[in-house]
Amino acid sequence: MPSVTLDTSLTDALGAKTAGLFQRAFGMETVGDLLSHYPRRYARRGELTPIASLPLGEQVTIVAEVQSVSERSMKQRRGSIVEAVISDGAGALTLTFFNQKWRAAELAVGRQGMFSGKVGQFKGHQQLAHPVYTLFDDEDAARLNAEVAQHTPIPIYPATSTVASWQVQKAVEEVLDRLEPIADPLPDDFRRAHGLLGADRALRLLHAPDGFDDVDHARETLRAHEAFVLQTALLQQRQFVRAMAATARPAGDLLTRFNAHLPFERTADQRAVGDVIARDLEGDWPMNRLVQGEVGSGKTLVALRAMLQVAQSGGQSALIAPTEVLAAQHVRSIARMLGPDLAPELMPTLLTGQLHAAERRKAALRVASGQARIVVGTHALLSASTTFADLGLVVVDEQHRFGVEQRETLRAKGTSPHVLVLTATPIPRTVAMTVFGDLDVSTIRTLPPGRAGISTFVAPLAEKPGWFGRVWERITEEVAVGRQAFVVCAAIDAEATAKGGERDASGEAPVLEGEQPRTRWGVVQVRELLADMPAYADIRVETLHGKMPAEQKDAVMQAFARGEIDVLVATTVVEVGVDVPNASTMVILEADRFGVSQLHQLRGRVGRGEVPGLCLLVTEAPEGTPARSRVDAVAATTDGFALAEVDVELRGEGDVLGDAQSGARSSLRLLRVVADADLIALAREGAERVLEVDPALLHHPGLAEALTRRLGQQERAALAKN
Repeated sequence: MPSVTLDTSLTDALGAKTAGLFQRAFGMETVGDLLSHYPRRYARRGELTPIASLPLGEQVTIVAEVQSVSERSMKQRRGSIVEAVISDGAGALTLTFFNQKWRAAELAVGRQGMFSGKVGQFKGHQQLAHPVYTLFDDEDAARLNAEVAQHTPIPIYPATSTVASWQVQKAVEEVLDRLEPIADPLPDDFRRAHGLLGADRALRLLHAPDGFDDVDHARETLRAHEAFVLQTALLQQRQFVRAMAATARPAGDLLTRFNAHLPFERTADQRAVGDVIARDLEGDWPMNRLVQGEVGSGKTLVALRAMLQVAQSGGQSALIAPTEVLAAQHVRSIARMLGPDLAPELMPTLLTGQLHAAERRKAALRVASGQARIVVGTHALLSASTTFADLGLVVVDEQHRFGVEQRETLRAKGTSPHVLVLTATPIPRTVAMTVFGDLDVSTIRTLPPGRAGISTFVAPLAEKPGWFGRVWERITEEVAVGRQAFVVCAAIDAEATAKGGERDASGEAPVLEGEQPRTRWGVVQVRELLADMPAYADIRVETLHGKMPAEQKDAVMQAFARGEIDVLVATTVVEVGVDVPNASTMVILEADRFGVSQLHQLRGRVGRGEVPGLCLLVTEAPEGTPARSRVDAVAATTDGFALAEVDVELRGEGDVLGDAQSGARSSLRLLRVVADADLIALAREGAERVLEVDPALLHHPGLAEALTRRLGQQERAALAKN
């Protein structure tokens, strides 16, 4: 058989049939894809999997022993059923096969093997219907090899209903036998300094270890590979941006006039971050900066000052927001901050898809002519028909709501424009280093003075169901003293969701699913509940959700801001940007269905002025469950940066990072951004040293190959758009 490399297609390496199976199951295309599908755990021969802990409805691979086998005729139709009971010595599971008599002879009592299938239930007993399996060697062979076998780990791979773990193992063994030596991506001095294996040996030992010690050493090495390759890619992207020529945008009288009418003193953090951005805008290369800060910390003020600096030389700024409600509010807020002196001169303009045709044409003309030097919009800004006279600054609000392609489409409407990314979702240091390693990161930690703050409490209905009534009573008490309240639900209509109805098109489905049977409280159900409560007869209640027309959504939010609505029942459309200083109370129903950062964002809608904020997290999740842990964590602190770390620990960085930001995420196979923080920092330092002396990687061919392989054309294009 011919040798293979990591770039060899699976079709050439394993044949079209097997390659097609693996492509459909895992999206694999090459030998490298297959060999980066690492074992998720290792078993010992003779070590049995606890059957009692198997999750119902999930695909599992277990090691067990055949306890009994029987065959019987089917009652309702012709044919027979073979049933084999497998056991771990404590629990038991039934394997069921229809019209396959030969299974009875093959599954001899006492044989051990690996069994894979979907866990089902029949007459109260767990079963695997038509599972696939592989049996270990027969007893004589096993006895001869017992001493070796018990120390040899059996790799268990992530599997699907169509490809079992041992099918992956067989394919891996086949390509490893023919694999040409792999070039090492790590510089020799880095590898030696940290006691790491060579790349070729590490990959072989991870898939076919001689002992369990081999696994740890191989994992450590391959984690370092991931960290080093990713950090090199991000640093190269930073070099790429800094090789571009940018139009210098020095400050002038626009900023001076704005400062003169600012009715408050900027905080120390606002000043520090603003000064850094001001220097960036006068630099030789485009700014590429992420500004993170708590809700209400002044990110919009910092961004507006940057827009004024760009406008000084006739440049335009485009701020893209995730929702029309937020875009419209940004325009009003910017116009108010600019005041009657500057607003007419800069002409802040709203451009969204929901504008009437005539209004949209008028707005687009102001943008194309350069008359509007501040443009705020939603995805309409990305339209091919939207053109700018001189786009100098792109501001992305709430970066996690936008994919890479959308940001690049807007960026391409100018000539190397500066980019400022804003987020109110605090990002742990290691996540920022791993995900936004090509951006400069600034943080606004201090909040402006004069805020009354927020008190957060959990309403634990599992233990205290009577508290549900108290939640609604508490809202009436706030309304009675002239304040307003939000009630946030995880769905628009819980009954429609339960029946499999369409989810909210605006992406308002809860971020975490599957932990409870179904959503009980949607906007529709809460509205009906309050309509039947005598205490709410004179309280003005309105609803807001993503499926409402944009004009209606904006009208409701403006009415709420003016105090014409007492209680707003909404989905997470109110998560970002809604500023109602008189709103004192935030009730989040089924709070366990939301992530930590989302709960923190929603909570930030109250306590924004002189009125103290109250947040009630209503949950039926029992104490001690992961769902309840998230809710309790949010109630324990209002420090978003501390919660960001908790969020990563509770949910894992896969959920926290998301999928839309860049292709680099798909290469995090073994690396964990919290657990491996020190390794990531070491890798960044090492990558910086390499690129300093060898920016084109001419003397580091192994690293160059790894970059090309792990960050292929599509992923490198994605990175270039971050």
